[in-house]
Amino acid sequence: MFERSRKGERALLLQPQAPGRHDPLALDEFGELARSAGASVVGSLSARVERPNPRYFVGTGKAEELKAHRQALDADLILVNHALSPVQERNLEKLTECRVVDRTGLILDIFAQRARSHEGKLQVELAQLKHMSTRLVRGWTHLERQRGGAIGLRGPGETQLELDRRLLGERVKQLQKRMEKVETQRATARRSRQRNALPVVALVGYTNAGKSTLFNTLTGATVYAADQLFATLDPTLRRLDGLDCGPIVLADTVGFIRDLPHDLVAAFRSTLAEARDADLLLHVVDASDPERDQRIADVEAVLAEIGAADLPQVLVYNKIDLLGASIPAGEDQTAAIHGRTSQLKAPRVDYIDGGELPRAWVSAMDGTGIDGLLRAIGERLGSQRVRTELLLPAAAGRLRARLHAQGLVAEESADESGWRIRIDAPRALVEPLFGLPDGDGAWLRTRLLAATGDPTYNPSATPA
Repeated sequence: MFERSRKGERALLLQPQAPGRHDPLALDEFGELARSAGASVVGSLSARVERPNPRYFVGTGKAEELKAHRQALDADLILVNHALSPVQERNLEKLTECRVVDRTGLILDIFAQRARSHEGKLQVELAQLKHMSTRLVRGWTHLERQRGGAIGLRGPGETQLELDRRLLGERVKQLQKRMEKVETQRATARRSRQRNALPVVALVGYTNAGKSTLFNTLTGATVYAADQLFATLDPTLRRLDGLDCGPIVLADTVGFIRDLPHDLVAAFRSTLAEARDADLLLHVVDASDPERDQRIADVEAVLAEIGAADLPQVLVYNKIDLLGASIPAGEDQTAAIHGRTSQLKAPRVDYIDGGELPRAWVSAMDGTGIDGLLRAIGERLGSQRVRTELLLPAAAGRLRARLHAQGLVAEESADESGWRIRIDAPRALVEPLFGLPDGDGAWLRTRLLAATGDPTYNPSATPA
C-alpha cells in the first residue's frame, strides 16, 4: 500500500539550506531519521535554495550534481530533507533514475514501521493515504501513453486513475469513521479517570529526549525504549502512587520533531489528546543536546497546534549524566537556558518565570534526581486540585446530587444531620459549579476557597 524503505538500502541525503544558513545539526538529525527507517547512509549533499525550483525544488545544476553523486555512490534511494511536491518528486526520480522520498514520506515510513496497536496503525494509514492521494499517478506509469487527450488515447489510463482515486477516498472515509470511534473511547476513558479523581500527567518532548526511559523509571513499566527517533508511538498509561498529591496516571506520548507533517498531527490527534487533556505536562528535554533551546521551541509549537500550550508544565532536563562523568555536589556549571545564564547544580529543582515553572534536572538512566522531580510534580498538582470535606445538611440534597453527577465525591458518610463528603478533584471540574443557582454555587465556592485559606470564608454560611 505505502512505499516503505527496505532494510539496508543505500541512501543519499539531500540537505536544502537557505542562503547564509548552515545547520549541521539538522543534517545529523535527518541522518538519524534515515537510519531509524532502516537505511544505510552512504553520502550527503547540501544545496543552497533561495527560491524552490518548480521542476526539481533545487536548481538544475544541483539536480545534475545529485544524479552524478547518486551514480558514483551506487545509492538505491535519495532522501530529501524538505517536503516536495508530487511533480518535483517525479522529476527528480526520472532524472536520477532512483527512488526519491521527501521528509514527510520518510517520517511516515518510520511511523508505519513502529505502530503496534490497532489505533496506531489506523492513524498511520490515514496519514499515509492523505499523503499518497496527490501521488497516485506514480502507480500507473505503465499506462502513461494512454492518458493523452487525442482521439483513441482516452480510456484505460484515466479510468484506472479515477478508480484508484475513488477507492482511496472511500478508504479514507472508513478510517476516519474508525478513528471517530477510537476518539470516543478515549474520551470516555478520560472522563472515567476524572471521575475517579486521578490527575493525568503526560510526558511530552522532542523525540529521543528519553521520555520512555523516564516513564519506565517512574512507574517500573517495560515500555520499549531505545536510542533512536520515534522508538515508541502508542500511548501508554500507568498509575503512579506515593506522591504528595496522591496517586496519578502517567501517560507516555509520541515524541515531537521539527516540521512534523500536518497529516500526522491530524491523524494522531486522539493520541495527542492525552497531552491536551492532561492536568500537568512533563516537558522532557535532552540536557546534553546543544540545540535544546530550539527543541523546546519546536515542542511548544506542536503543543500550541493541538491546544495544549497553556497547560501547567514541569521542565525535565534529562540525561544530565551526559553533561559530565561526575559533577561534584558543590560545584556549579554554567548553561544558557531560555536565553539567560544560570548557575546550575546537578541534580536539583529550580524555578524560572517568577517561580511558576519548575525545572528538574534528572537522569532517567540511573535514577539521579527522580526524588526531586516527584516532589515538583506533587507541588504542581497540589495547587491544581481541591481537597476538602463538606458538611451538607439534609436540605442540601440537590447540591449533593450535583456533586455526585460531576464525579467530585471521593468518599461520603451520612448521619442524622446530613452528609459528610470528601472532595478530591481538579479545580477545572469544581469551579464551573460556583455558578449554581439558589445560593448553592456561592456556598460551595465559600467552603472550597476556605480550604485554600481564602479570607472570605464564612463558616456560618449554609446552602440554600
